[in-house]
Amino acid sequence: MLAFLTLFLLVVVLLVASLYLSVSSRTADKLSTYECGFDPYSDARLKFDILYYLVAILFLLFDLEVIFLFPFATLLTDMNFLNLSLYLFFFFIVTIGYLYELNSGSLEL
Repeated sequence: MLAFLTLFLLVVVLLVASLYLSVSSRTADKLSTYECGFDPYSDARLKFDILYYLVAILFLLFDLEVIFLFPFATLLTDMNFLNLSLYLFFFFIVTIGYLYELNSGSLEL
């Protein structure tokens, strides 16, 4: 109980000290909005190109597939023939998907 109270007191003292001892200068540039590199003074409903969404979805798909390949790669020496064939089948499916994306031109911006 004493440790909890000491910790609580330390947190309160550090928060109050940082509030009063910090240097802050509020300029117009610091107070203006920043929207990921876009001009903040234009319309907030800017239209994005569909390719940004397509690349993001493809990245997520292949990122998740690589996560599924990692456990197989760590246990590669302990695998029997059935596990190895399942690993190769999954890798074959991933490769087919990647080749399809390359041939369809969806990775070209």
